[in-house]
Amino acid sequence: MTVQEIKAAIPSLTMEERAEIAACLNMWEDDEWDLQMKRDAAAGKFDQLHRDAAAEHAAGKTVSLDDILRQP
Repeated sequence: MTVQEIKAAIPSLTMEERAEIAACLNMWEDDEWDLQMKRDAAAGKFDQLHRDAAAEHAAGKTVSLDDILRQP
């Protein structure tokens, strides 16, 4: 079965079947990179980056992603 066939079949599933599929897809375990990112976030290693980004956004120094994607 192809991905296209799977996608085409989804609308015909019941809500319970869709929930079962979603649960299966979300059960994938984190790899080492994901685990390291979670450890770093829990340790506060991204806190300063977050504060800097929030300050730049508040100061009007950010650009909308939509604007970036529209650029040639």
